[in-house]
Amino acid sequence: MENSGVIYFVPTPIGNLEDITLRAIRVLKECDQILAEDTRTSSKLLKHFEIETPMRSYHMHNEHKITEQIVEEASAGKTFCLITDAGTPGISDPGFLLAKACIENEVAFEVLPGAVAFIPALIKSGLPNHSFVFEGFLPPKKGRQTKLKSLASEARTMVFYESPYKIEKTLEDMLAHFGNRKASISRELTKLFETTLNSSLEELLLHFKEHKPKGEFVLVVNGAG
Repeated sequence: MENSGVIYFVPTPIGNLEDITLRAIRVLKECDQILAEDTRTSSKLLKHFEIETPMRSYHMHNEHKITEQIVEEASAGKTFCLITDAGTPGISDPGFLLAKACIENEVAFEVLPGAVAFIPALIKSGLPNHSFVFEGFLPPKKGRQTKLKSLASEARTMVFYESPYKIEKTLEDMLAHFGNRKASISRELTKLFETTLNSSLEELLLHFKEHKPKGEFVLVVNGAG
C-alpha cells in the first residue's frame, strides 16, 4: 500500500461477480484486514478472486461496539477494507458510523466507486432522473406512516429498497398516501433472472398478489404532480 492507516470502503457486486473493479480486488488483497458484513457471504467472493486477507465481522449489531477500536487500530497504521454483502458500504448498509468516526478522529479513508443497486433501477424505470431522492428502506413500523405522509408532496422521483416479505404492504401503503402513480420495480439486478416492471402502483400490487415476490427489490415512484 502507498499509505498506511487507511480504511477503504469497497463496493462489491450486487449479483454478477464481474461487476467488481480491478482496484477493488487489489486493495482487498493488500489490506491488513477486511471488515465484512457477513463473513460467510463474503468468503465466497474472496475465494472466487483468490483473496486470502483475513476477515473480521462488522455489521449493524456490533458496529457501535467495535468502530472505536477499528479507528484506533487504523490510527496506529493498520489498513482495513470495509465490504458489505452486496453493493456500496454506507448505502442502506453498515458504513455511516465508520465514516463519521474517521472524520472525527482524522483517520484517512477512501471510498471506491462501484456497484450500487438503485442507479440501474432508476435509469430502467424511465421516470425523471435529473433530480431524485433516495429513501432506502422505509421504517418497518414506528414512523412508517409519518414518513409516507411527508413524502406525499415530494416532487422528485423517489427510490426505495424493499424485501420480498414487505413489498405488498409497501405498495398498499403507497397507494393510500400517494395515489395511483407511475412506478417501477426492479429485482435481482445483474443476476440471471433480472426483471423490471414499469407500470403503476396499483398494477404492481395486483401483479404481486398473483405472483409470489422473490428476490430483493428496488422500487421507483414518480414524484407528486
